Amino acid sequence: MKRIKIAEILRTEPVQTRVQVKGWVKAFRNNQFIALNDGSCAANLQIVVDFENTDPALLDRIKFGAAIGASGQLIESQGKGQRVELKAEEVVVYGDCNPEQYPLQPKRHSLEYLREHAHLRFRTNTFAAVFRVRHALAFAIHQFFNDRGFCYLHTPVITASDAEGAGEMFRVTTLPLERVPRTETGEIDFSLDFFERPTNLTVSGQLEAELAALALGEVYTFGPTFRAENSNTTRHLAEFWMIEPEVAFADLTDNMDLAEAMLRYVAAYALEHCTDDLKILEDRLIEEEKSKPQDQRSGLTLTEKLRFVVDNRFERLTYTEAIDILKNSNPNKKGKFQYPIEGWGADLQSEHERYLVEKHFKKPVILTNYPAAIKAFYMRLDEPRDGVPGPTVSAMDILFPGIGEIVGGSQREERLEVLRQKMRDMHIPEDELSWYLDTRRFGSCPHAGFGLGFERLVQFVTGMGNIRDVIAFPRYPGSAEF
Repeated sequence: MKRIKIAEILRTEPVQTRVQVKGWVKAFRNNQFIALNDGSCAANLQIVVDFENTDPALLDRIKFGAAIGASGQLIESQGKGQRVELKAEEVVVYGDCNPEQYPLQPKRHSLEYLREHAHLRFRTNTFAAVFRVRHALAFAIHQFFNDRGFCYLHTPVITASDAEGAGEMFRVTTLPLERVPRTETGEIDFSLDFFERPTNLTVSGQLEAELAALALGEVYTFGPTFRAENSNTTRHLAEFWMIEPEVAFADLTDNMDLAEAMLRYVAAYALEHCTDDLKILEDRLIEEEKSKPQDQRSGLTLTEKLRFVVDNRFERLTYTEAIDILKNSNPNKKGKFQYPIEGWGADLQSEHERYLVEKHFKKPVILTNYPAAIKAFYMRLDEPRDGVPGPTVSAMDILFPGIGEIVGGSQREERLEVLRQKMRDMHIPEDELSWYLDTRRFGSCPHAGFGLGFERLVQFVTGMGNIRDVIAFPRYPGSAEF
């Protein structure tokens, strides 16, 4: 008999049909009722065992965490809590699980404890829900861009360029570290390395995506990126996934429209397709919030946060306007910001971003036209504006409740000489990016794009407080397990 997934059984409820299921034991009560889960959905299927006619040795092997199979008749449930149940005719134990040695127990474990046993945390209700939601969000991203005619582009993981110009990159080399070859002047001799030049793990696929967009029109990347930033916060990873669309003949307004539409789309998709998993995560978040001081609670349930995104048009304002609001805000005047806003040019922190979203506008916010000095070299230089103290670029950041910045993007600088001057000002060697400058030499056009850190999105949708809990195998300073 072919195995049927529990999700399909609960969706179709084929009563009076003989079925076979396989999964892991979540509970075994009274030597009779097995709660079985196979990972296909949040819900368990109840298996009813005829314990009087079952080998006691077999019953003794049915423990929490054991892998079993069961076949029999699917019937309408005689008890409360489920509509259907499986009346077992045969039970097979595929893998025993010794409760004395198994690190997980049928109780609530702290997230810190589960990080210490990360190889097993998929088996908990919370993390099973997180990773089913993560899958749904990834699918929604691809569907969103596919439906709009975008071309999915795979950009290189190994690169010789630093797209962000920050220098926080992981070196890729095959040179022997115990005796690194050097030139006559004492520098590392990269001519003997595999690629015959210095190479790193990519921090962004944006520059390569621009090359494709200026021929294919609309492209997007969705792949791993790496930052060698020694940061041990709940918001940073050394390895994470990025979604980066690039669109030819698009300006900053087009870019904002696309990003807002994408975020509203994926939030609505989660609400429609992840109901049971979001309920598990919402209940977990409610319990977690109870232990926090009142002023640190979000005030919104998980579902309400998603509706907050779906139901509200995003507020759009310039960085200059935001600075005025923040400078004159009560938290700033009363010294409650950890980083006080003293004037134009300040690099906004998460506390400032969350104030604008959660307190001032009470809706998602898009900030635009940032000071050029705090943004990347490839962002388009704005024309001077009245009342703005310094040069700005056509950049935009999207701010969400509870998380702050979730998307960053810009119109790209398409003017060759302006771009070259910006690179010189930021000490970025032209010869290393000659291929990038060629796109401005030959058939250049206005174009724009943005980057969405996928883990930030998953963190927002699932309500998980630590970004290490929304990626299967987190990489951060001092940790590269598995």
